[in-house]
Amino acid sequence: MYQVTLPRIGTATAWRDAVRAALAAQVPPERIAWHHGTAADSLFEGAPLPPCDRPVKVSRAFVELADTVIWHADPERFSRLYILLRRLRTQPGLLSDRADPQVAKLRQMEKAVRRCQHKMKAFVRFRDLRPVGPDGGPAPRRSFAAWFEPTHYTLEPTAPFFARRFADMDWVIATPDATAVFENGTLSFREGAPRPDLPEDAAEELWGTYFRNIFNPARVKVRAMTSEMPRKYWKNMPETRHIPELLATAEARTREMAEAAPTLAPARAARVRDRLAAPRVEARMTWDDLATRAAEENRETPEGYGRLVLGEGPPDARLMVVGEQPGDVEDREGRPFVGPAGQLFDRCLAQAGIDRGETYVTNAVKRFKFTVKGKRRIHQSPDRADIEHARWWITREIELLKPALVLGLGGTAAETLTGTRAGILKRRGTVEDTRYGPVFLTVHPSFILRVREADRKVEEERRFVADLEAARTRLDQLAA
Repeated sequence: MYQVTLPRIGTATAWRDAVRAALAAQVPPERIAWHHGTAADSLFEGAPLPPCDRPVKVSRAFVELADTVIWHADPERFSRLYILLRRLRTQPGLLSDRADPQVAKLRQMEKAVRRCQHKMKAFVRFRDLRPVGPDGGPAPRRSFAAWFEPTHYTLEPTAPFFARRFADMDWVIATPDATAVFENGTLSFREGAPRPDLPEDAAEELWGTYFRNIFNPARVKVRAMTSEMPRKYWKNMPETRHIPELLATAEARTREMAEAAPTLAPARAARVRDRLAAPRVEARMTWDDLATRAAEENRETPEGYGRLVLGEGPPDARLMVVGEQPGDVEDREGRPFVGPAGQLFDRCLAQAGIDRGETYVTNAVKRFKFTVKGKRRIHQSPDRADIEHARWWITREIELLKPALVLGLGGTAAETLTGTRAGILKRRGTVEDTRYGPVFLTVHPSFILRVREADRKVEEERRFVADLEAARTRLDQLAA
């Protein structure tokens, strides 16, 4: 049996060293007894882990998780992390499985620590110590101190935030388990201590005045208030002494506010009311209007996205084809379906007896979403936010075109047009009634390009042509 006792200060570094040694020695989790601060009393003293300087390669996601969870108050946190780390050696994608009980528990602990850090940043209240300099006057740097009782061991990971924010003063934050000291620009840590006797200062009255003025008696929700500002923190916050009075007088103050409100609306209110009541006459948007607005949007292209690429085709086309989003080639040329997937689509379209020149071709999402790796722009799949952001554009195109049939290619088009992309392979070749009219669903040409086996690629292309032929037949039926 091995015994690992991690110090209160520098826990993160000590835990990493211990884990590195345990992995190198291939020690199973049940053979390690973890302790924090001081070792627990035991009849049998465990042996220390053998030292190891060999680096251990782990994913960045696990490092971020561990660097947070180790500050949780659960005594089993170190063991839980070590168990998960050993599982990750054979299950690299385990961290993405939120249904796994161990992962779910550690994610809950991670969330609790982050919440505790947030509360510390919000509810630490410094008091002015008013230090005296060598000559009897004020010291060159102001000096402050605060007492805080966090739920978890979050002082050490949170203290750098205060060092950045209050770099022009000396301060101390004391907690039951550790003390952070920032003096002359240097941050250090000491053991915890009992609550110090801190003097009140003028800033406490300012906190009270500020809190009383922002308190809205008409919107009192005690449960919501105590959820965001738990009662355990009240005793160290000067403004909370005013809460009982503010709650007790809330109803009366609300009534006074209502009685003091003006009884007659200002004259300008009548003009606004008349303007809102007037019938709205909206000019019908044209294709030129749409192109003009797209040009305006392209003046400010968001980072990580290409230009806004509208569809192309005759304005009276009976068939509209909706793909996913422009690719790298489409973004550079400013036209849809001209890259590798577009070239495959054109070939299959011709085999199915459909003239692209008589078809309006566009995309559900109008901008190429990418990440940069070296000199290449790597395609990124659109998410729900991208789809919703682009919905206005595809809706305007359908309103202007009024197609007899919409051909949706792939999951993104299916989600945009029908509300879901689920089961796209089972739904291919079917027509669904939507708010945009009848929609024929099939796969995207890029799906075929991603197939590696030559025989299967030929078969998938044949099935795609068959889907296009079925769409053409349905279009002919709608014209009859």
